[in-house]
Amino acid sequence: MSSRRILILTNRVPYPPSDGGNLAMKAMIDGYRDSGWDVCLLAMNTSRHYVQPAIVRSAFPGVRVETVDVNNDVKTIPTVLNYLFGSLPNHAVRFDNAEYRERLNLTLQEFRPEVVQVESVFLSEYLPDIRKTNALTTLRMHNVEWEVWGRVAMETKSLLKRIYLGDLAKRIRHYEQKAWARYDLLLAITEVDASIAKTYNKQVLTVPFGIDTEHLKQTGLTEDWKCYHLGAMDWLPNAEAINWFLSEIWPAIHVNNPAVTFYYAGRNMPDSFKALKIPGVICAGVVPDADEFIADKNILIVPLRSGGGIRVKILEAMAAGKLVISTSIGMQGIDAIAGKHYLQANTVAEFSTAVDRVVNDPAMGRLIAANGQEFAVTRFDRQGIMQRLVATVENMLKNRAI
Repeated sequence: MSSRRILILTNRVPYPPSDGGNLAMKAMIDGYRDSGWDVCLLAMNTSRHYVQPAIVRSAFPGVRVETVDVNNDVKTIPTVLNYLFGSLPNHAVRFDNAEYRERLNLTLQEFRPEVVQVESVFLSEYLPDIRKTNALTTLRMHNVEWEVWGRVAMETKSLLKRIYLGDLAKRIRHYEQKAWARYDLLLAITEVDASIAKTYNKQVLTVPFGIDTEHLKQTGLTEDWKCYHLGAMDWLPNAEAINWFLSEIWPAIHVNNPAVTFYYAGRNMPDSFKALKIPGVICAGVVPDADEFIADKNILIVPLRSGGGIRVKILEAMAAGKLVISTSIGMQGIDAIAGKHYLQANTVAEFSTAVDRVVNDPAMGRLIAANGQEFAVTRFDRQGIMQRLVATVENMLKNRAI
């Protein structure tokens, strides 16, 4: 059993496990711990996603957990000043925190990690502190961030907002590409992201999100047609996707299939969504248990038109035997085949047609759901993914010692 030590830095507490980012970070933390490593988590406990420290510690048994309170609220005046006079993306500025840096340096001295894994490119401001040690540095690329924000900018209707987001995307691109070159190893979540990153750093390993297949609740596809969406609503691509779905797509679906219902949930649900009264639509807001929320639902709706990386909720839904109806952007990086593993829909008419097909031909829906389940379980098993990652990191550490 290995006695290696890894320090994992996150720009928010990876709890509760109700959105893709938290699930991906938790899978990495648990994976290293289960591989026999000593794991220390140093998390920013942000004002936007605050979690009681005792809850955080109980969520990660066998892991040393440290949290630092950080106010990362988006404030108008600092944002404007950064836009007018700054050069860094505002995302990086908001996470540059003196107290977190002080705790990091103390933890580096006490814990003496052999590996420091950074779970957000916007924590790269702390690399000079990490470089004071001999630790191997790895960056987990949850997305190619500049692609995400570039797409968000293009989808934004407000001219002023589009100008700001376009400038932000350019700043992030410059920042991200420069940061990539500074790490010993980049951990891309998709092959597409890896191919982009390899231009700036040759040490790139594709490490997709791993599904805990041993404990997965498999539900299958019933004919009680309940569609759902579950995602953090403070992530702009999710909010825009749901707005599009509710305003344009759902009316077309509901006319042809009034018995079909749609449920959506996620943290930081805007009051504007909660106030909507739409026939056949239920806004659940923040749900305490994501597994319980999705247990009796059978069609995952993913109307994303911007974003990047890999959609963790899609993989979990597929592995649980649910049918996925998604845009091509939503499925980016998963490499599933449209019409075989999931139903693809990029327009209002295509979403409506996809639901019609499933309702009118349940056998077809069950076949696609079963194909998707086999695909997800075979390709994204957590144990195999972590074995490959740990072997790569161990080899890099051994080569350093020679």
